[in-house]
This record gives sequence, C-alpha cells and structure tokens, in this order.
Amino acid sequence: MQAKLHELFSRIDIIERRLCILLNATSQRAVIRFFCRIVSRMGDGVFWYTLIALLPYLHSEEGFYQLAHIIVTATCALLVYKFLKNRLVRERPFINCEIIQQAAPALDRYSFPSGHTMHAFLFSIMLSYYLPQVALLAWIFTGLVALSRVVLGLHYPTDVFVGALLGSVLALTSLLVITV
Repeated sequence: MQAKLHELFSRIDIIERRLCILLNATSQRAVIRFFCRIVSRMGDGVFWYTLIALLPYLHSEEGFYQLAHIIVTATCALLVYKFLKNRLVRERPFINCEIIQQAAPALDRYSFPSGHTMHAFLFSIMLSYYLPQVALLAWIFTGLVALSRVVLGLHYPTDVFVGALLGSVLALTSLLVITV
C-alpha cells in the first residue's frame, strides 16, 4: 500500500513539474512576463483593497460591517498561511528545477501554499456575496492571479490549488458563521 502511494505521488510530481515547466516557458515572452508581473503585483492587495473600499461607499453603515468582516477573515487567512508556510517549507519551483526561470521576485522563500491565490479566492467569494456587481471582474482577476503565480515560476500548481481551497474554505466558513 505504501509503495503504491509513493508511486502515485511520484507520478503526480512528474506531471506537476511538466506543467510548471510548460507554463513557465510562456514567461520568456516579454508581454506575458510583463502582464503576469502586473497581475501578481496587483494581487498583493491593491486590487482587493480598492474593491472592498467600495463597500462603505455603496452600502453606507452596513458596508463598514462588511468591510470589517472581510478584513477579519483575511487576517485569519494570513495567520493560517504563515503558520503553514513556515512549517511545510516547500522550496519554490525555480529553486528545485533549473529549467524553471524566476520571472518575478518572490515575497518569501517557500511556495506552499500560494498566499496570493488563497487571498484571491477569499476576496472573490466574499465580494461575490457582498458586492455581486463586481463578482465577474473579481473572478476573472482571481484566475489570472492563480495562473500568473505558476507562469512566473513562483508556485507549483498544487500550491495554487491548496491556496484556492484554503481561501475558499475560510471565506465560506466565515460567511456561514456571520449569516447564521
């Protein structure tokens, strides 16, 4: 059983590495590298902070509560992210694979999970709930953030997947708690 599990993980690792190499190769084109860098940089918070700042303006007093709810949830997500990142210590793809080029600066050393993707999913879910008129924009941007992290050589697809899962679970749990 353990041997089969090891074999399965080895196959997944090979597929993931190939996908990483394939996506990262697109960053050799200057326009793609530039676009992904911009998306990734905006995913640091600028895009999300701009959208959530609309809540008090559009929803008056209730918008301040919504804003506070999102900030508290995002702060909890940040704590979970830091806890996991510093214990799971997975090296970034550009460190583990010489074919993968680092096409943008990393914010920290380790790759697992993707904090950009985690927060993108969290903000998109919560904004879809509180500000549905920006949901499509938020989700398109979320997809671009997740893709950009792999294209830039900063994350493996599983880093992005787990980041998306964590952000989704935290946002949905928070919304469930607040609406019950």
